[in-house]
Amino acid sequence: MEDAFSTKSSYQQYFSKAHDRVRKAVREFINKEVKPFIDDWEEAGEFPRDMYKKAAEVGILGMGFPEELGGTSGDIFFQVVTTEELMRAGSGGFTSGLGSLNIALPPLVAFGTDEQKQKFVAPVLAGEKIAALGITEPGGGSDVANLKTTARADGDFYLVNGSKTFITSGARADQLTCAVRTGPEGAHGISLLVIERSTPGYSVSSKLKKTGWWASDTVEIFFDDCRVPRANLIGQENQGFFAIMTNFQQERLALAIMANMTARLALEESVDYAKKRQAFGKKLNGFQVTRHKLVDMATLVEASTEFTYRVAAKIGAGVDQLKEVSMAKNFACMVSDKVTYDAVQIFGGYGYMRGYLVERLYRDNRILSIGGGTTEIMKEIISSFVM
Repeated sequence: MEDAFSTKSSYQQYFSKAHDRVRKAVREFINKEVKPFIDDWEEAGEFPRDMYKKAAEVGILGMGFPEELGGTSGDIFFQVVTTEELMRAGSGGFTSGLGSLNIALPPLVAFGTDEQKQKFVAPVLAGEKIAALGITEPGGGSDVANLKTTARADGDFYLVNGSKTFITSGARADQLTCAVRTGPEGAHGISLLVIERSTPGYSVSSKLKKTGWWASDTVEIFFDDCRVPRANLIGQENQGFFAIMTNFQQERLALAIMANMTARLALEESVDYAKKRQAFGKKLNGFQVTRHKLVDMATLVEASTEFTYRVAAKIGAGVDQLKEVSMAKNFACMVSDKVTYDAVQIFGGYGYMRGYLVERLYRDNRILSIGGGTTEIMKEIISSFVM
């Protein structure tokens, strides 16, 4: 199947030659350093830690971050192409694990002090440390405003007690950008702290066994009177909810991109398979029912990708897209649900077998409409604009 991102593509209105060079470099990195090993990493439930260093050396980790912190500055589409090409590893777990810094570091970059940026951002962009984000709690799910993990002031420290769950990269993260309650109930009592793994009272569960995203390590994290320096407070006390909501827009855009790429990979695999697979004396693409199914899949992928790019362009231009990015995430996930389902159907029994990419895509896809805010939460956000 022709590369949808080639220079002949209509998508080139969003991408310059510089973006194309980044796309090529990341794709080469994936083909050389990841694809030959990804099946083993999926089975192991994690990928080698040195992949962070390797990715940093070629500029992947720092894409979109300030140059003075070791990043590679550029517009939002540099991050878009990087995420798209990471997804060509065929593993949402690898992409989410390697990219956990993209949800852990933005609050520090936007609201942190210079000292915090040098201590907690620069080493992560260099691939020397791993950063994770801790928002979700066992009893709270998407109800961020009512989180229960507390941080009580104690001189120059906070005493943190509580737990977080479903933490991507949590098994080996060196630092956690963590949402805590420092004030009264509700959104106005929430702050963000950086909690280092070495803090006494910080403990990690065994790895959680997931339906998909096997290559990312996911855990619960527990805090038992963790003494965290007040110097680790990101921004102002009790002002963390705004930073969290701002961060969610970027995360939801990234998840929309991941959903679109999950669907695109499933489409590409299906087109190739239909050209080769024989049934009843002819190839699958010789049947009208198969061709029309592929056409429907391609149309959905095209529409979702275009919508997501348009939202990304507006975010990059500084236009608030809270409603639109919620729509884009929901639509991309709906498309990915449909396309991965149909891909497995086209492959028949083989689509249900381990070792076939569409089987993994089908499993990995399911988390996308849950993470970063569920479909139902997205609809609540959208409803506040349209009703």
